[in-house]
Amino acid sequence: MAVETSATTPDDVLDCIRPAVRNESEYVVGTPPDIEVKLNQNESPFDLPDELKDELLDGFSEVEFNRYPTEQPDRLRHALAEHNDVSPESIIVGNGSNEITYTFGLAFLEPGTPMVLPRPLFSLYEKVARLQDADLTEVPPRDDLRFDTDGLVQAVRDTGANLTVLATPNNPTGRALRLDEIARVASAASGIVVVDEAYVEFNSEPSAVQLLDDHPNVIVLRTLSKAFGLAGIRIGYLMAQPALVQELMKARLPFMVDRFAEQAALAVLRRPDLVEERVRQMQVSITEVREALKTFDDVEVVPSQANFVIFTTSRPADELQDQLAERGVLVRNMSGYSELEGYLRVNAGTRAENKAFLTALEETL
Repeated sequence: MAVETSATTPDDVLDCIRPAVRNESEYVVGTPPDIEVKLNQNESPFDLPDELKDELLDGFSEVEFNRYPTEQPDRLRHALAEHNDVSPESIIVGNGSNEITYTFGLAFLEPGTPMVLPRPLFSLYEKVARLQDADLTEVPPRDDLRFDTDGLVQAVRDTGANLTVLATPNNPTGRALRLDEIARVASAASGIVVVDEAYVEFNSEPSAVQLLDDHPNVIVLRTLSKAFGLAGIRIGYLMAQPALVQELMKARLPFMVDRFAEQAALAVLRRPDLVEERVRQMQVSITEVREALKTFDDVEVVPSQANFVIFTTSRPADELQDQLAERGVLVRNMSGYSELEGYLRVNAGTRAENKAFLTALEETL
């Protein structure tokens, strides 16, 4: 019996994919083999203590693997609510803050929807805008790489932006916004203003959570990947007024937070002293790195209120990155941002990792 052959070619199949998707590239960081010192993704250099890992593994053995988790991890929502002094109804917990970022695209953006972003900003936000075919307006930074607050206020007014994203401290620069600057943008905006506070624990400025009561258009986005050291577990969350949370839940995929991730997050939240001590250590670490970088004749450093710092030299960034990697030290080339051509980013490591980085940089320069 003859079997009919499909008239559809592989190219025909690919043509079914939206152009906005086909025009994108994968988000791939990549880690070369044989890297001993990894300082390129702003992670905590500290793993969970062994006794805490043992406690989590013992607890996880009691989980019913055949049962779905709840749509929202209720115990974790309540713990995060207590941690931030907000109501549980003000919180959505996600599979990392990146997953929630895609929910923003689904909920707020359609083809042609006006959106405002400052530059430079974590690249995922621009990608979401392109995937949704939003009408994107980007506001360049000031000469010192701080966000141009006046420019942002003007942009949200001129465009009527349905979605504006701020980040403080900002990845990739480490610069922070003052609370009054965030409030100015929120007051000028007729649409949603997302404030990404992934690095808030390292910041000396007050949190935008203070704005939630008076600014119903503000959403504060957080993660447990940085200060809490849970990048491998994938927990992020947002805080907003309950009515907005209720609507955003309609755009969410269910069961995004598994039972083990919830247990790990709860265990760390029950140990605030551990988190505070590690934040202090990372702050000391990045301060030491920043001050050491200032002693190099050929290095310019940007002030930072996060657990990382960016710097530039007279050498091409890709060349310098490769030579550091050859010495077993991985940092991030930031030249993909037009404003940061020639810059590298390094995050706080252990004392031994910092020494290895500075020694490798000195040898390379």
